[in-house]
Amino acid sequence: MNHPASQRRAASACAAFLLGGACVLALPVRADELAGLINTYRGAPGTCGETPAAPMPALAVEPALGRLRVGPGTFLEPALRKQGYRADRAEAITVTGPEDAAAAMQVLRQKYCRKLLDGGFAAVGTARTNNEWQVVLAHPLRIPTLPGWEQTGQQILALVNAARARPRTCGDQAFGAAAPLAWNALLGQAALTHSDDMAQRHYFDHRQPDGSVPADRATRAGYRWRLVGENIASGQRTPEEALASWLDSPGHCANIMNPRFTEMGAAYAIHPANDNHTAYWTQVFGSPR
Repeated sequence: MNHPASQRRAASACAAFLLGGACVLALPVRADELAGLINTYRGAPGTCGETPAAPMPALAVEPALGRLRVGPGTFLEPALRKQGYRADRAEAITVTGPEDAAAAMQVLRQKYCRKLLDGGFAAVGTARTNNEWQVVLAHPLRIPTLPGWEQTGQQILALVNAARARPRTCGDQAFGAAAPLAWNALLGQAALTHSDDMAQRHYFDHRQPDGSVPADRATRAGYRWRLVGENIASGQRTPEEALASWLDSPGHCANIMNPRFTEMGAAYAIHPANDNHTAYWTQVFGSPR
């Protein structure tokens, strides 16, 4: 059974790992024998299914991954954290029946070769309970260093203007190329206020707990507006990831391509106590009076 736990990053939902159930200790496979076979396969896969496959780098054999026992509904992120391993991507594979590591590897190669050759993983741990074999693939948590919020906002502006320079379809709505947006410091402050509030209070919504909405925040920042729009996102690690998530969402994409908007501000905020350094992103669009 394959248990996907890749981190999903969306413009309208917080990122999450989606595996769960009770986590109990299991004995690692002797000297990570199965992990060694996986790395041998990655080094010279030959084929995956009937398709030629390129060699991949060896995975680091991580004891913390081998100490896990993943059951139905297990949440991998907290389970891995208890073992002292922080991941931004993880996946567990379980096969039942093989009597030794070589036979388990044969099943894994037949059914899960694409996962075994996935370049997004950097570590592996294996365990065995009777004739049940478990493989946990993971990538350690990456925490990129972001510049200051205004410099990052300017990067988002450049990415937005590059996107607006080409015709684009957002859902079922077609947009022609639009004129570039200008940076507006007041809209930037409105974006920073909302990102910081979401990060501090740990929520994800266009409406703040005090009831204020994007137009209210733009007004509080001193922006005299004719039209205001807002995109938010959470969990993305870079401006490029944030923009990609917005462009993948029809409503957010439509804000980016809307020719009626002429100015923009953008910001991010990260709560210092957040273990995963989750960034909350806001971009505010406007047309002045």
